Amino acid sequence: MKHSRYLFVGLVAGWLAGKIVRGTGFGIIGDILVGIAGALVASLLFPKLGIALGTGLVREIIYSAIGASCSCWWVRLVRTGGRF
Repeated sequence: MKHSRYLFVGLVAGWLAGKIVRGTGFGIIGDILVGIAGALVASLLFPKLGIALGTGLVREIIYSAIGASCSCWWVRLVRTGGRF
């Protein structure tokens, strides 16, 4: 059950990240996939760093949205050769 929750939160975070990080664009599917990856990294990294924002599902969405936005930004930066 926990994995499906991460998947759902990652999907939402990927969509949000696509809206937040504008640029060359990957389309909705690409943004969602990059968002899921970023959400996974953020959900593992933030608790280890002692960062606590919100509680429960709200916390997961916040972590995931931040991680997904960072990963979308990073992938776009790499994809465009360091320029937007």
